[in-house]
Amino acid sequence: MNTPSRLLLALSLSAAVSVPAMAQTAAPAAAAKAAPAATPAPAAPAAGPSSRIATVNGIAIPKSRVDAIIRERAQQGMPDNEDMRKAIRDELINREIIVQEANRRGMTKSADIQSQIDMARQAVVVRAFLQEFVKTHQVSDADVKAEYEKVKGQMGSKEYKARHVLVEKEAEAKDIVAKLKKGEKFEELAKVSKDPGSKDRGGDLDWNTPASYVKPFSDAMVKLEKGKYTEAPVQTQFGFHVIQLDDVRDVKFPSFDEVKAGLQQRLQQQQLEKAVADLRAKAKVE
Repeated sequence: MNTPSRLLLALSLSAAVSVPAMAQTAAPAAAAKAAPAATPAPAAPAAGPSSRIATVNGIAIPKSRVDAIIRERAQQGMPDNEDMRKAIRDELINREIIVQEANRRGMTKSADIQSQIDMARQAVVVRAFLQEFVKTHQVSDADVKAEYEKVKGQMGSKEYKARHVLVEKEAEAKDIVAKLKKGEKFEELAKVSKDPGSKDRGGDLDWNTPASYVKPFSDAMVKLEKGKYTEAPVQTQFGFHVIQLDDVRDVKFPSFDEVKAGLQQRLQQQQLEKAVADLRAKAKVE
C-alpha cells in the first residue's frame, strides 16, 4: 500500500473508531482550558429542557450527544430503545463528572492531554470531510461496469500454472537448462532458486494470469506448451529465470454482481486519494 493510501486508511480508522468516546469529552475539556485549576468550568449556555438530558454542577449535557451515539451504534446494528438511551445518559453523566474533576485538578493543562484533545477534534473533522466527499462524489453504475470490463480485459481469458527457478547469473540458468535436458527433475533443481516463496515447493507458482507477472516472464510463459520449459534463460529485473509450464485453463472470472460493491469502493477510494493528493499539491508543507 502506498503512502497516501496508508494515510487515508489511518485517518479513516481513527475517525470511525476513536471519535465517539473522545469527541464527547473533548468539548468540555477544551472549554475549561483557560479556567483556573481550582475553579469549576464556567456554565454552558442555558439550554431548554428538551435539548438537554441532564445538568451536572450547572453544566448541561446536550441531547445531541445521545443522538450522535445512537446513530453511531445503529450503523453497527444496535437497537435504539429506552434502555439503550438510559445507559448512554448514565455514561455521559459519569463522563461529565470525571471531566469536571479533571478540570478542577488542572489535568487538562497537560500538553499531552491537549494534544489528544486536538487529535480528537481533527478526527471529527476528517470523518466529516470523508462522509461529505463520498456523498458528493458518487460512483455511477456505468463507471463501475467500465472498471469491471477493464479489469476483466487485463486479466485475459486464460490462467497458467507455472513453476520457475530464479538465479543471479545467466550462466547459472543455462546450467539448470542443461541439467533438465539430462533428465534431472525441475522440482529438485528449484531448491537453488532465489525465490523463497516457491523454492521449497519445487518452484510452483500456482495458478495465475499473465498480468500477474512482469512482461518478459509472462511473454515467455504463454509461448510454452504444457510440460515444456524455456531453453533460453529469461531475464527480468529479479535475475534469470528458467520457466516450466505445467497447465493452462480458462479463467473463471466472477460475475459483475459479485464484485460490484468492491469495485465501487475501490473507485471511491481512488477519487478520495486523488482529492487529497490535489489538496496536498496546493499546500505549503515545510
